[in-house]
Amino acid sequence: MVYGLLALLVVLVDQATKHFVVQHFAVGESVPVLENIFHWTFILNRGAAFGMLEGSRWLFVVIALAVIGGVLYLRKEIEQSGVLACMGAALFTGGAVGNLIDRTLHGVVIDFFDFRIWPIFNVADIAICTGVGLIIWSILKTELLESKKN
Repeated sequence: MVYGLLALLVVLVDQATKHFVVQHFAVGESVPVLENIFHWTFILNRGAAFGMLEGSRWLFVVIALAVIGGVLYLRKEIEQSGVLACMGAALFTGGAVGNLIDRTLHGVVIDFFDFRIWPIFNVADIAICTGVGLIIWSILKTELLESKKN
């Protein structure tokens, strides 16, 4: 239940920040927060991470639905894997849902965090990357503990 709330929080924060950007910026507009370091730049991403596979909207919708379905199907196993795996799955799922909402409602993903040396991204992307990192950390931690036992 707690992890479901974490996933929901990610979706709400993601959608709220995207709504703010859509309401206050024009597409392509960039506002410096820290000049040449961090800007708010409103773009419409028609692809996956970093704009890869542009125009494959329905492929990404199907993948997101499959991932969300997989997490729900495996939720008992994930819960038994510990806090890191649960938090990772919740963050990953919340991020996937956030970007899925964009793809289904708008046909594109709204991105806006611009660090100038990295492709522009959003809250859902942060949650997905952090979630995957926590899942990998959980797996590595489990494997290290198992190898020490043997």
